[in-house]
Amino acid sequence: MISLKESHPYFKRKTPEELLDEIALSNRGKLKLYVGAAPGVGKTYKMLQDALDLRKEGKDIVIGLIETHGRKDTEEQIKDLEFVPLLPISYKDRTFYEVNVKAIIERNPEFIVIDELAHSNITGSKHLKRYMDVEEILQAGINVLSAVNIQHLESVNDIVQQITGVKVRERIPDTFLSKANEIQLIDVTPETLRKRLSEGKIYTRDKIERSLTHFFTTANLSALRELALREVADDVDERIEQISREVVNGPIGVNEKILVCIHYGPTAEKLIRRGWRMANRLKANMYILTVVDEAGKNDPQKEQKMKEWTKLAEQFNATFIIEEKKHRKPATVIVEVAKRYNITQILLGQSARTRWDEIRKGSIVNMIMRDTSNIDIHIVADGR
Repeated sequence: MISLKESHPYFKRKTPEELLDEIALSNRGKLKLYVGAAPGVGKTYKMLQDALDLRKEGKDIVIGLIETHGRKDTEEQIKDLEFVPLLPISYKDRTFYEVNVKAIIERNPEFIVIDELAHSNITGSKHLKRYMDVEEILQAGINVLSAVNIQHLESVNDIVQQITGVKVRERIPDTFLSKANEIQLIDVTPETLRKRLSEGKIYTRDKIERSLTHFFTTANLSALRELALREVADDVDERIEQISREVVNGPIGVNEKILVCIHYGPTAEKLIRRGWRMANRLKANMYILTVVDEAGKNDPQKEQKMKEWTKLAEQFNATFIIEEKKHRKPATVIVEVAKRYNITQILLGQSARTRWDEIRKGSIVNMIMRDTSNIDIHIVADGR
C-alpha cells in the first residue's frame, strides 16, 4: 500500500547516500564566523564577548587559539576562559605553535574559539591551513567560533589586490564560508578604524604611519567595507534561496536582481544600457534575456545581433540568457526565468502591439504581473 505522502508528485525517496550525508551533517558541529572589512574592526573582541556570554549560560567553552595582537581591550576579554595548550612544532631550529586539533577533540568541549581562520600552518602540521583544522574539529561534533577578514576570501582576491595594491596570500575557499551556520559582520566606519589605528589600538607605533598612508587609507577601507557588506548580503540571499527553493511569494532576498528582456528590434541595446545604469545605481546583478525561435536560428542578421548583445553583456558583467520559445508565450518564458534567478525587477521595452492585439492576445505586462509576486516591472518608452 502506498501512503498519500509517497504518492504526492513532489515526494522523492532519499537514497542511502543522501541519508548518510544527512546523518553526518546532523552530527557536525556548528560554525559561527565573525567577518570584518579589515584588521582592528573588533572581530576577536566580539567573539570573546560571545564566548563569555556562553560561559555564563553554563556552556562548556574553551579557547583553542586567540590572537590579541597586544590589544589590551581584547586581552581583558579573555579573563579566566580555559585554554587548550597549543601544539609546538619545530621548523628550521625554531619552535612554532599551532592549533592542537588532537588535544581539542580529546577535550571535547561544546564550543571552542579559534582565531585567524585564514592562517597557513607551519611545515610539519597535519593540515596546510587552519580552516582545515577547524573542519576536522567540526566533523568531531564540536561547535567553533572563528574570525576572518573579507580580503582572505578566495573569490575577492583579485578585487582586493586592485583596491589596495596588496596581494593577499592567505586565503580560504568560498565553499568553506558557505558551510558557516551563522555569519556576523563586525562593522565600523573607516574614520573610526583610522582613529583606532592612530591611537595605537591596532598596530604598534612603528607601523602606524605607514599603515595610515597605505592599506588603511579612507578610500581602501571604504571599498573593503562595501565589499564585506555585499558579500554578507549575498550569503544571506543564497541561504534564503536554499531555505525556500520554490519562492511561492516571489523573491525575498536583500539584493536587487534586474532582468532586461530584449528582442530583435531597434531598442535592444538601449534597454541593455538602461538596465546597466539601473543595476549600477542599485549595485545589483543584471541578467539579459532573449527568447529565440526556430525561424530565427539561421538568420545571419539575428546571429550578428546575438554576438553584439553577448559583447555588451560581457562589458557590463551581466549574465546573458538565451531561451528557446518552444511553443511558449514570451511572457511565460520571462516568468520562468524570473523565478529561476529570483529576479526583483524586470525591464521591458514599450510593446508594439495595438490595443486590439492586447485585448485578443493579452498584455505581456499583465500576464507577468499575474504570475509573479514582489517583482517591479519597468517599461522603457521607445522615444527615450
